[in-house]
Amino acid sequence: MFLNNPFFELTTLLPSISMQIFVFFMLILVILGTLLDIIHKQNVKYFFQNAKKAKEQAKRTLSSKEKISIITKTVANEILTTSELGIGKRRFAHLLGMYGTLLFWISSVIMVFFYTNNLSITPSIYPILWHLGAIMTCLGGYWFWFFLRVDVLAEANPWYRIVQADLFVLSLVLNSTFALLWSFFQFYEFIIISSFFLILFIISNLVLFGGVYWSKFAHMFYKPGAAIQKKLAEADGSRDNLPEPADKPKKFGLGIKRESPKHY
Repeated sequence: MFLNNPFFELTTLLPSISMQIFVFFMLILVILGTLLDIIHKQNVKYFFQNAKKAKEQAKRTLSSKEKISIITKTVANEILTTSELGIGKRRFAHLLGMYGTLLFWISSVIMVFFYTNNLSITPSIYPILWHLGAIMTCLGGYWFWFFLRVDVLAEANPWYRIVQADLFVLSLVLNSTFALLWSFFQFYEFIIISSFFLILFIISNLVLFGGVYWSKFAHMFYKPGAAIQKKLAEADGSRDNLPEPADKPKKFGLGIKRESPKHY
């Protein structure tokens, strides 16, 4: 199963061009949803206004070399490794989900566009990465959903409580789950069951990529820019109009030792 390209097998029912059009349609949904989110929340307007204010309040001018260095370190530490989450379960689950999703999406695009015609032979690496990415997304996503969500861990809400903010992570995890089930039943030639999970896979894609405006999907595009702006503001002294860090050690009292911090 892990060596099988499920999209190639699907060409017995659907032409490859239809799958490629579907991928383009998902991309258009993401762009439209993100633009609507920008217009509604005015995030970009706030970002540029904040950057302008920070430039006026800067205590020193950063050279191009310093800016490149700060951006590179921020991308390497806070974006690619999510170091702001610290060392722990939350960060590990996030990394599993993030890199699993990237593997799943990239390998999906490659197999759909390059290995769905009758003359193509799919290199085994791409189906392996596709299945591995889906499994990693499920592990990280379900771990987060059942055990690490703030409203479940710290506020004692049941895991099955669903609000609008959960749309992204829930559709993302279910998307990978349906993909794995579709691939499994397709490989063992359970036609009716595999078709059922294929339909669910398509629906979950529509919810995931079509629900950008209502979910936290667009957050993935804003977060890197905000992290870079924050580091640049710290380096040039503007600090987003915040005071300098205290020069004395933090004192929380003995009460902080009673339980691990989880009340966000």
